[in-house]
Amino acid sequence: MAYLPIEDHGIIGNLRTAALVGSDGTIDWMCLPAFDSPSVFCSILDDEKGGHFRLRPLSHVRSQQIYLPDTNVLLTRFLSPEGVVEILDYMPIATGFEHSRLVRSVHAVRGEMPFELECRPAFDYARARHTVSVGKRGALFRGAEGTVIGLSSKVPLERGPGGSVRARFTLGEGERTTFVLRGLDGEDDPGEAPSEEVFNSNLNETVGYWRRWISRCNYRGRWQDMVRRSALVLKLMVYDPTGALVAAPTMGLPEQIGGARNYDYRYTWLRDAGFTLYALIKLGFDEEAHNFMGWLRKRCEDGGDGRLQPLYSIDGRSEIEEYTLDHLSGYRGSRPVRVGNAAYGQLQLDLYGAVLDAAYLYNKHGAPLDYDLWKDLRKVIGWLAENWRQPDEGMWEVRGGRQQFVPSKVMCWVALERAIRIARQRGLPAGEGRWIEERDAVYEEVMQQGWSEEKQSFVQHYGSQALDAALLLMPLVKFVGPIDPRWISTLDRIQQELSFDTLVDRYRVGEAADDGFEGAEGSFSLCSFWLVECLTQAGRLDEARLALEKMFSYANHLGLYAEEIGRSGEALGNFPQAFTHLSLISAAIHLDRALGGG
Repeated sequence: MAYLPIEDHGIIGNLRTAALVGSDGTIDWMCLPAFDSPSVFCSILDDEKGGHFRLRPLSHVRSQQIYLPDTNVLLTRFLSPEGVVEILDYMPIATGFEHSRLVRSVHAVRGEMPFELECRPAFDYARARHTVSVGKRGALFRGAEGTVIGLSSKVPLERGPGGSVRARFTLGEGERTTFVLRGLDGEDDPGEAPSEEVFNSNLNETVGYWRRWISRCNYRGRWQDMVRRSALVLKLMVYDPTGALVAAPTMGLPEQIGGARNYDYRYTWLRDAGFTLYALIKLGFDEEAHNFMGWLRKRCEDGGDGRLQPLYSIDGRSEIEEYTLDHLSGYRGSRPVRVGNAAYGQLQLDLYGAVLDAAYLYNKHGAPLDYDLWKDLRKVIGWLAENWRQPDEGMWEVRGGRQQFVPSKVMCWVALERAIRIARQRGLPAGEGRWIEERDAVYEEVMQQGWSEEKQSFVQHYGSQALDAALLLMPLVKFVGPIDPRWISTLDRIQQELSFDTLVDRYRVGEAADDGFEGAEGSFSLCSFWLVECLTQAGRLDEARLALEKMFSYANHLGLYAEEIGRSGEALGNFPQAFTHLSLISAAIHLDRALGGG
């Protein structure tokens, strides 16, 4: 089987894990029972070994995908002269491995259509063997360490090569058949395929869940479809037991085809914290904001001396060992495929600004911070006050050595400034004199050493002449005014050197600080949305609106974004990416307000 483009996928999930569904009817990525569990299907990372769940008509001219309105229930339609058929894919919202269910229902809308099914799991990232048994109600796949999944079917199944099961069947006009893949815990039966009545009941329950959830969205401005779809996909990336938000539900998808920047993003980055809280609060999702703040609170409690690490697992584990899966060929030959993420051990000073900004937003718009949380935040600020002068690996997690990154220093200022605000507004005990002293020292240092008179711009790191798109955060976090002459000059430079119309690169590889890799990468969509927000704040509203509308044209057919956009407009990197959708929401909210929205 050939690799589908990354953008030719939709996503479904159950708030614990997710699956990618291709426009050809193939599920080529899914982990059970959680986002960061070993994969069951990963043919998107190796089209031969990876495992997949294929369900498609034997002949068709074209296919289309849509979500049922206001849901994460995915409909894939196949159109041909012989007829029209639909596959409805969704995962019911439930708990536990034994309730991890994937429902695939095939319906012949018009005409008669022959179908083929092939389900070939590849447990543990295609490292573990499994056995297959086929019975009247379906098939059982038994993997390593007692992992069992069942496929229930009313269509007779037969064993195929490579530990698969296969079927061929024909549906006449108006007929439907449904398959259910479920995780089993101690059971030895795939279960019965649902009747039409049971299927409709389960579908209505799932549709109702998503529509009730999105009805809480209070955004009424322009571009509602894009904002609401972003909210729905972000909800799919929430790990419900802890409230953590994964950066993406996938791993190993390349930032350059054939390149080595193939990371595992199935974890929660603290740098996303402020953007996460802002989006959730502004859209009216107070419960999700509360739950995410609860996860963040525990990371501050576990901080000990106040030092935090860049990322944690969705259940709070701090060690996330990185290793490579050398037996997998990678998406279109992009190797190595990485599991885990060594960035957890890096020093990234920007995260402190994100954490304190999140705390500030939650204290202002959510609920007042309690004393115990404030004590932990004071430890965090105390550590930062002693250590902000250190070089770090920066927001982009470079692996070529630490530098005095200007965006990191800016976010250190944010941390101290927000802590001072919280303490003053609430009258909370604080080392405010020291905090003010260090805040002012950070500011003066950035203005003196982070500014290049020669370039008439802020730069990536002290002593450098290179630009960095992370500098776009400077007015967004209120470090500089949006029309400050130094900032306007920097904005112009970024547009000249890092931007291609509305697409924005992080930095120029080879000119900026060594990130540890050779080769190019795509443009970062989140930086493009930051640019929209900077233009908005600068009062360049026509330019901002056109840039935003152009960025919407780079979404896939379902309104989803990967991390990056390649030279031909293709999606690159892990998909879908939370930070991109968070920055889209923020850009839309601010521009709508500037244009006279509510």
